[in-house]
Amino acid sequence: MAKKKPGFEEAVNRIEEIVSLLESPATTLDKSVELYREGISLAALLNENLAAVEKQVTELRKNAEGIFEKVPFAQRDEPNE
Repeated sequence: MAKKKPGFEEAVNRIEEIVSLLESPATTLDKSVELYREGISLAALLNENLAAVEKQVTELRKNAEGIFEKVPFAQRDEPNE
């Protein structure tokens, strides 16, 4: 039976648990590696979920003529870092 993917909040909560366990001096090296791999897998899942949501989100932006238009979230003007 395939393991069900956790929901967004469930995955975030599990990552928080993993961080706590990794910070514990009682966690063995083998367990730390296992937890790390699980955390990386959950982080990838969360990244996929956020990317899918970004495609669905639009923002209203006022153009030069003062008219509001819908702009896909991914096409926002991002400040250069």
